[in-house]
Amino acid sequence: MAEYVQIFDTTLRDGEQVPGCKLNTKEKVKIALALDEMGVDIIEAGFPISSPGDFASVQEIAKHVKHATVCGLSRSVKKDIECAARALELAANPRIHTGIGTSDMHIKHKFNSTREDIIERAVSAVKYAKSFVDDVEFYAEDAGRTDNEYLAQVCSAVVAAGATVLNIPDTTGYCLPEEYGEKIGYLRENVKDVHKAVIATHCHNDLGLATANSIAGVKHGARQVECTINGIGERAGNTSLEEVVMILKHRLGKEFTTGIKSTHLFPMSRGVSEAMSMVVQPNKAIVGDNAFAHSSGIHQDGVIKNRSNYEIIDPKEVGVNQSSIVLTARSGRAALAYKAKEFGYDLFKEELDVAYDQFINLADRKRDVTNDDLVTLLSSLFPVTT
Repeated sequence: MAEYVQIFDTTLRDGEQVPGCKLNTKEKVKIALALDEMGVDIIEAGFPISSPGDFASVQEIAKHVKHATVCGLSRSVKKDIECAARALELAANPRIHTGIGTSDMHIKHKFNSTREDIIERAVSAVKYAKSFVDDVEFYAEDAGRTDNEYLAQVCSAVVAAGATVLNIPDTTGYCLPEEYGEKIGYLRENVKDVHKAVIATHCHNDLGLATANSIAGVKHGARQVECTINGIGERAGNTSLEEVVMILKHRLGKEFTTGIKSTHLFPMSRGVSEAMSMVVQPNKAIVGDNAFAHSSGIHQDGVIKNRSNYEIIDPKEVGVNQSSIVLTARSGRAALAYKAKEFGYDLFKEELDVAYDQFINLADRKRDVTNDDLVTLLSSLFPVTT
């Protein structure tokens, strides 16, 4: 039986930290409700102490979301935790997400502290958060660059203090997939009472490996993936929710499952893109404009004959109506005939040869041949007579 992997969406917290992507409370609530409807397990609604606006947004999301767990971020600071607890008071399923940096880099250069002191602060924060809510997630910031043995000590201490989730962030996108997977596996074997907590991945994309690292983490025992719509987030972004969901569904479906309704992915992507005024790159996997578009003649011919020749996902699975045949100078006769038929021109071979010669001349002058261009061309060659 496939094991369940929880999807933790942080679009409204980590994703919104992208410069220029600030959302107001109304926009955040709208996105949160769409995430809830899509089947996200946990929604990180914001960082309540960061601003009055963020506090209000977390509070409103907590009030309106009915199914998903609503999570508020805090540092390992009492006032942060108190603020998060107040913001989450009306949540049906509240979670406080607290933590501290654990790498030697952070301990020395960020906190001017010691390993022993960091463990004490982590334990204190988890215990204090636990006094407000039952569900407490601990993040070991920069876990990707943290010594595994020490990381296991920290995790063991916070599990003993009551942490229900262990978040293992590759904060700087430093790890290779095999390194990150091995780190998760090491924690599974070396954290005392690890069965009392869920291990979570939280990977950044600085080296383009966020999704690969998250999947490696799942394969080595993580059962929560922290991610964002369209992979948005600090610097190069976070793990892309849509990529993780479809990898688990299509490549690892016998082993893992999620609660995500995949047909919501494309509409969700466009909704977030519009709200944040952040364009989705055309070649973005799963939800980019070109993800199911074909312009090469060889590919077009193959897709027309059988979509599976060049597509491993049915576009309808992610909310896209159909594949696109884009006419360019690289398109062949099969694509031209296919598109012509869409507009009522069922061309014989001789007609197709004539049309193709004219089409190639046009395509060499233009980057793409639009539907209007094609109709104009066909109507000039084969006028309708009454």
